[in-house]
Amino acid sequence: MFTGIIEEQGTVTAVAPSGDGVRVTVRAPLAVSDAHRGDSIAVSGVCLTVIEQGEDWFTADVMRQTLDMSGLDAFESGTRVNIERAMAAHDRLGGHIVQGHVDGVGTVTDIRPGAQWRVIRIGIPAELAPLVVDKGSITIDGVSLTVSDASTAGDTPQWLEVSLIPETLEVTTLGARAIGDTVNLETDILARHVQRLLAFSAPTHEGGSR
Repeated sequence: MFTGIIEEQGTVTAVAPSGDGVRVTVRAPLAVSDAHRGDSIAVSGVCLTVIEQGEDWFTADVMRQTLDMSGLDAFESGTRVNIERAMAAHDRLGGHIVQGHVDGVGTVTDIRPGAQWRVIRIGIPAELAPLVVDKGSITIDGVSLTVSDASTAGDTPQWLEVSLIPETLEVTTLGARAIGDTVNLETDILARHVQRLLAFSAPTHEGGSR
């Protein structure tokens, strides 16, 4: 479990094939300062498990499903990533509840600079659009953010916008995002549960319940 409050920017130092997935090594001094084998660390929003570690690095396996659902398949040596250690039970929940289970990827379609912030529009998969609400929570590349605007049900393609303050631009990789870049998306867990409940409570064509 995570909060979406990024603790440091790490750097991918190696990506090696491992079965049908890959083995990724990330330099992240803060994250490994108290890490142990088997611990969870979120890498740009994806929950990975530490299998090896050194003084300032850790290695994790990434399975094929994760590569298919996220932007981790584009990782290469030198890629900058957002890092967050798993939340401790006694910590303040500064962002929102983040599982590290990416729902899909979006694409940056527009960037509008402001006096003290930057607005980024991200095209999102149509199946995720019902889970995104204006002023609701969204996790983008592991960063807990508030949706500042969102497309309507009739819009094609679907999109969302977030407004990034200087702190977010400085301490996360989102400050370096450009039009055309892909980002990892995790929708709010409460919205996903509600969608699932509604799907099972919807009447069938025969008038009964599923």
